[in-house]
Amino acid sequence: MDLKTTYLGFELKNPIVVGACPMGTSVDSIRALEAAGAAAIVLPSLFEEEIMAAARSAMEMESAGAGFAEAGSYMPNPDGYHIGPGQYLDHLKAAKDAVSMPIIGSLNGTSVGGWTNYSKKMESAGADALELNTYLLPFDADETGAEVEQRTIDIVKAVKDTVSIPVSVKLSPFFSSLPNLAKRLEEVGTDGIVMFNRFYQPDIDIENLDVIPNLRLSTADELRLRLRWLAVLSAQSKMSLSATGGAHSAVDVIKAVMCGAHSVQLVSALLIHGPDHIGRTLEAMSFWLTDHEYQSLEQMQGSLSLSKVENPKAFARANYMKMLDSWEM
Repeated sequence: MDLKTTYLGFELKNPIVVGACPMGTSVDSIRALEAAGAAAIVLPSLFEEEIMAAARSAMEMESAGAGFAEAGSYMPNPDGYHIGPGQYLDHLKAAKDAVSMPIIGSLNGTSVGGWTNYSKKMESAGADALELNTYLLPFDADETGAEVEQRTIDIVKAVKDTVSIPVSVKLSPFFSSLPNLAKRLEEVGTDGIVMFNRFYQPDIDIENLDVIPNLRLSTADELRLRLRWLAVLSAQSKMSLSATGGAHSAVDVIKAVMCGAHSVQLVSALLIHGPDHIGRTLEAMSFWLTDHEYQSLEQMQGSLSLSKVENPKAFARANYMKMLDSWEM
């Protein structure tokens, strides 16, 4: 079965991309993921905070006197960050040399600034493409929704002006008009959209009156939100679309592709089942496609987008009303 797809201008052997996760921190793990069938990988994100911490360290070393050996003791330790910018670029180079599949670098930030310059450094280190993880949480009551959207567009434009490799944007679902934002992103040259960023919500420790991290892996139920917006955007955009969050099985991948995804990122399923889950998923996909008389994945891609589905209203309010009426006490 021909499972090839095109994502960010690359012809991939299949639609399964390993999303940004701890499995991308080891070159041996990246090799294992490619051997298991992964078509591409997004490396873990380099965070704006890491870049700024490194910049402060350099400035403090210079002011302390870089010519003295003891100056190194002035470098702050940014607790919680497992890798610095320099190490990230070295790892990117090593990963690129180790495998043949596309390596996608990831930047996570909230503002336009010096950190966007690392996009060029990632390109020079061998990144085939970039994924901008726009983790924007507006807390300021004076900041409008339009300003939040413009901040996202400004970040993308700054990076696109810096690099020549493809750039995708990992968005949250919490924009007032996602189709309009996607249109504006496409106008500034965005090559792809990744849906959606899973904001890891903190929990509350009521005994110690503290805010604590609480990581929960995705479930297949989360895919539904992605399916709706894949169907909507694929009918209106020429950008590459990728689904991330909630894809665990062959059925999940097939659903996403039918709604218009050009690639599907797996993370939680691989953390649970390991790299071999990729091969099992691809085998099940091939069996299903053959059984349903498809000649290729491309034949199926976008068949349930908003422009092709028999009842487009099923993605909108009609489905909401139908679901409420279907509940039985």
